[in-house]
Amino acid sequence: MSEVIVVTSGKGGVGKSTTTANLGVGLAMRGKKVVLIDTDTGLRNLDLLLGLENRIMYDLIDVVEGRVEIKKALVRHKKYENLQLLPTSQVKDKSAVNPADLMALCDELRKEYDFVIIDCPAGIEQGFQTAIAGADTAIVVTMPEVSAVRDADKIIGELGRSEKDNIKLIINRIRPAMVDSGEMMDMDDINDILAIKCIGQVPDDIKVVTSANRGEPVVGDSDSQAGKAYENIVGRLLGEDIPFMEFEKEGFFKKLMKAFKLSKD
Repeated sequence: MSEVIVVTSGKGGVGKSTTTANLGVGLAMRGKKVVLIDTDTGLRNLDLLLGLENRIMYDLIDVVEGRVEIKKALVRHKKYENLQLLPTSQVKDKSAVNPADLMALCDELRKEYDFVIIDCPAGIEQGFQTAIAGADTAIVVTMPEVSAVRDADKIIGELGRSEKDNIKLIINRIRPAMVDSGEMMDMDDINDILAIKCIGQVPDDIKVVTSANRGEPVVGDSDSQAGKAYENIVGRLLGEDIPFMEFEKEGFFKKLMKAFKLSKD
């Protein structure tokens, strides 16, 4: 049975679109048929993260306004044939799509895809209400910072008021050394505030930035802790019991410098 997942956040810049791209690729790597929908109309970037920006001919607005069929607007991933993207417009605003439009679109896509993943605009305005309308599951992405967690709490409240009760949490950009020193919130702090099931803890990883610039999500990269974390999240979405990772607290170069110093001593 297919599942519609909306990936949302209260605060912008927490890695929501990066999470959407990595989950989509990760599920496609597992053989699942996946379609990603970018609903951040006017500010789309999911196409960039997937390396598909030069292949877009039509968009979400063309579909809901009846100019083209869904299949014509879908952009197939270059590496994974079972992953497709429905981009949105860069020039329209978020009022161009309403909740009924998106619900109808999701119902149509359910017939063919195992997962429909919606990249939601940040905040709680109309774009948020539209994006969550047809979702079975909501994934809230936040960071271990007070302002981001507070905004995530607002989003969880809005999801509850919209009768969305299957809500999961991903904590992104964790810096273990800062958590240990008390400069960054730990999971106990976050759980006390949000009190929803956490399915992912993703460390801050420079490879996320470099892979995004290349249009290649980091999931599946065995040399990336973030890539492994996203791979584990995909497994949990598929019902697998996977323990959370223990993160390294020092980067490679810091370890190398320490080893060099010890050898001199």
